[in-house]
Amino acid sequence: MIYLVLSITCSVIVGVLLKLAKRYQINVMQAVTWNYLFAIGLSAFFFKPDFSTLNFTVALSPIYLVIGILLPAIFLIQGYAVQQTGLARTDIAQRLSLFISLCAAYFLFNESFDRLKYVGLIFGFIAIVFTIYRKFGSPSSKHTWLYLLLVFVGFGAIDVFFKFVSQITVIPYTTSLFLIFCIAFILSLGYILYLAITKRTKIQLINFVCGCVLGFFNFGNILFYLKAHRAMSDQPSTVFAAMNIGVIIAGSLIGIVLFKERLSKLNYTGLILALVAIVLITLSKLHAVR
Repeated sequence: MIYLVLSITCSVIVGVLLKLAKRYQINVMQAVTWNYLFAIGLSAFFFKPDFSTLNFTVALSPIYLVIGILLPAIFLIQGYAVQQTGLARTDIAQRLSLFISLCAAYFLFNESFDRLKYVGLIFGFIAIVFTIYRKFGSPSSKHTWLYLLLVFVGFGAIDVFFKFVSQITVIPYTTSLFLIFCIAFILSLGYILYLAITKRTKIQLINFVCGCVLGFFNFGNILFYLKAHRAMSDQPSTVFAAMNIGVIIAGSLIGIVLFKERLSKLNYTGLILALVAIVLITLSKLHAVR
């Protein structure tokens, strides 16, 4: 479970940094691009990727290409969703992508669910809705639902594909991670250069610095997430559920203490239900081990 705790911590810090980006007028797309460059450096320095078993066919594996495309694309779509529908509704769409992850655990990875896990997941689903519930103002335009749908599907797909990456044994998973970062960086760099040429968007040093900080925690988030899947390879739903629910709890506490956000009674009820869900899911895992 230590890998999950570390992954949740890094994920929450990434969310805090993205929230602060608007306040300090940071170009999120540029920061995201340099975050992948920094992640590439961290991967090369700490893990020294093994390219001896790497060949052209493996490097162009559909799984690597899909994740390499999805990572920067979902960052960008998430930015559009925040602008068009607000932070609250975008967060709901992102966290409810847990449904996709759990469906994959059951139908693709053939994981068996016991009663404790079923009850825990039910509490978890209710907790997610209660915890992130907000009253919305004016109705959104008729096309904004598409951004939320793409966020929902995108984050769920990323979770599932990372589970597939953790099962690849032909090359070390750290090498796989390095390749994914490279693909994501090349695509992101191409996009910001396109914007610089066509839209005359300035590439600023401050965005590079913020991108390096973002890359450090983003690297940690993905790395520990993969390690959690490896450590609990027979219980992918435990990783899926605990990660999403844990981020909601930690993010809510950070919002209350650091950003002075106000939570309703329904939100606090959701936090309690989330704690119950995590206990039930954890007990389910311990029961399975016995």
